Amino acid sequence: MPVCSNCLELVRSLDGSYCAVCGEALLSPLFEGRTDALCGLCQRAHPPFEKALAYGSYEGALRDLIHLLKYEQVRPAIHVLGPMLAEAMARLEPAIPAGRIAVVPVPLHRHKKAERGFNQSEMLARTALKRVHRPERFELLTGALIRQRETESQISRTRHQRRENLRGAFAVSGADIAGRLVLLVDDVFTTGTTVSECARVLRRSGAQRVWVATVARTLKFAAVQGFRTEAMEEHEEHLAVA
Repeated sequence: MPVCSNCLELVRSLDGSYCAVCGEALLSPLFEGRTDALCGLCQRAHPPFEKALAYGSYEGALRDLIHLLKYEQVRPAIHVLGPMLAEAMARLEPAIPAGRIAVVPVPLHRHKKAERGFNQSEMLARTALKRVHRPERFELLTGALIRQRETESQISRTRHQRRENLRGAFAVSGADIAGRLVLLVDDVFTTGTTVSECARVLRRSGAQRVWVATVARTLKFAAVQGFRTEAMEEHEEHLAVA
């Protein structure tokens, strides 16, 4: 199934007011034009990553493209999604101090990777790195982080239960990341539980600081505006076992 040639016209990058750390939408007009505002969760506790940034909202054509890649194995979708990740990385790069950046894809468990045939986060990272302006600044470390156990569905779990479900699921393996600046990449930032656990593991293994870049992000304003669909709920369930 070919990728729609008009997809880029249907997908818009994020604009508006967002949390300076996790990227959640800030609905109040009081936040308009501010670049330092934090959402309620990040005000209460800073995540283990410095900043998360996504290209677009997980809805509409962008959601469909991600589903084509992940669940229908339409690999040409990577040629549209990869440049989107590259743009998110480019917007995030100025916030990262000078030095070489270790790019670490969020891993799949080996059983899920064998079933799907690929890790979409790794494919996105490889494609994006071909589009960045200074590729010499980035080093792709595909084996730095592994998913050492499969996890149960995150659906209907509280925030605390989601964290506990992922605790111990990831480990650093086969790479020395001590003192490194790390850019964690994934396709979708949903609740932030997965990237937070990955960032926590990387920090405990010596990573100096961690940033997060994704193609898409699930935003609360989409739910407020009525965009929360069965596909979103289905996607969250897929993420729980991805």
